[in-house]
Amino acid sequence: MKKYRLLVMVLLFSLLNGALLNTASAADIQLGAGDVIKISVYDHPDLALETRINEDGSISFPLIGDVSVGGVSTSVSEKKIANLLETGGFIHNAQVNIIVTSMQSQVVSVLGQVNRPGRYAIDGKRSLTDILALAGGGNADAGDTVTLIRQRDGKTQKEVIDLIDMVRTGDMQSNQELLGGDVIYIERAPRFYIYGEIQRPGAYRLERNMTVLQALSVGGGLSQRGTARGVRLKRLDAKGVLQETTVQHGDKVGPDDVLYVQESLF
Repeated sequence: MKKYRLLVMVLLFSLLNGALLNTASAADIQLGAGDVIKISVYDHPDLALETRINEDGSISFPLIGDVSVGGVSTSVSEKKIANLLETGGFIHNAQVNIIVTSMQSQVVSVLGQVNRPGRYAIDGKRSLTDILALAGGGNADAGDTVTLIRQRDGKTQKEVIDLIDMVRTGDMQSNQELLGGDVIYIERAPRFYIYGEIQRPGAYRLERNMTVLQALSVGGGLSQRGTARGVRLKRLDAKGVLQETTVQHGDKVGPDDVLYVQESLF
């Protein structure tokens, strides 16, 4: 439980840090189709406009007509509109301000074992942990790793990131900045199964480096008729064939392993 509390603290910190970063870098937001923007021109309230960017990345602005703003930042779009107003002879020394009121073009998808799966807008710079924090973090069934799928230079890239290692080592290189279209997927944590002469037979979460003795403890310990000697383990080999062996208390339990506690002969 301690490691999960630590992870939650990191995610919450990341959320707060991301909010501050977003405020500071609002001018760097890249605009795209579907985004809703509010445009104002200093000392010209009649030119105020709130509009949605068309599929071709353009908007229609009073006096100057269609303007392409898709694929560039708000600051670049502000300068472009100001320049068109000035060169068209409409306004001298135009001062244009753009605020994004709804970001629809730059979204990432968060799937799998999270508390709030869905699509999240990247309004400014957002890291992996920022988006996970927005999605409420992993749920009770979440594993320790995140799969990040993204398109870069026309190629699909897949990376598996170990959140626990990232937190423990403090190496945040894997906490990458995300872009629109990225997909985050958290798989269900691996399980093991235990049955036979055990207090609570069933399926349980497999912790890292879990031993047979720890697995027996998770299952509530032996029943009155159970014996700790000769615990049997069933595991699929590399060819998918089920193998059965006798294990010792210090042996490691793997994903989808099945433990069988035998009945004592005495």
